[in-house]
Amino acid sequence: MTRSRTLPVVATLAAVALLSTGCATRPGSDAPTSSRAPSGASSAPVADGVSEVEVAWIDGGRAVALLTWGSSSCEPTVDDVSAAKQGIRVILAASGEKACTDDLAPRALMVPVPEGVDVTSDVEVEVVHGQRTDIADLEALAETPQGQTDFQPTASWYDDGGLVLLTWGSSSCRPVVDDVQATDAGATVTFQDIDRPCTMDMAPRLTPLSVPGDRSDGPYELTLVGGGLDGAVAVEG
Repeated sequence: MTRSRTLPVVATLAAVALLSTGCATRPGSDAPTSSRAPSGASSAPVADGVSEVEVAWIDGGRAVALLTWGSSSCEPTVDDVSAAKQGIRVILAASGEKACTDDLAPRALMVPVPEGVDVTSDVEVEVVHGQRTDIADLEALAETPQGQTDFQPTASWYDDGGLVLLTWGSSSCRPVVDDVQATDAGATVTFQDIDRPCTMDMAPRLTPLSVPGDRSDGPYELTLVGGGLDGAVAVEG
């Protein structure tokens, strides 16, 4: 089972202003509890709006889902991705928004695996955001993905109680979760139906999901309902 370990390794500089944060609970909005800050470093988000990071394989290992927690209205963007020996270095850029909501929400970014990185070996992901750097680990996959994506939904665990769902479709009409009902062996995720014009592109959309309750170590399946996403997705990891 793929798991990520997040260890912040660069303390926030004294001159960096910290954002104040609160918690807003909604489907898929739980913040991680496994991360810890180094001695002397604040656990509050730094000025670019990133608090913690988690990672998970997605799309069969063709990409990595990078999750950060911070303001839902000021999501960071990927500025650069590069291979670093048997690892991936990701530089995040701030959203550029001047005013941010005072919530603590998961934001998921899709990071393509650079050429030269062997996904059948453990991979270290270095995430640079503002004055802070985090390190997260990905466990080796059983095999290298073959060919290009087939544009099918996939899902992976990033935490014991959280997973990230990848769907493909219009970039202007991202899936909106209405409800999540979980059991030990799976979860039914209901999406809002979108009744407005959407762009005709085929873009990746990552949706963080919180699945409350105990689950077994066996197979886990998502049943997607509504939003034009009806179907079943086996969760990887």
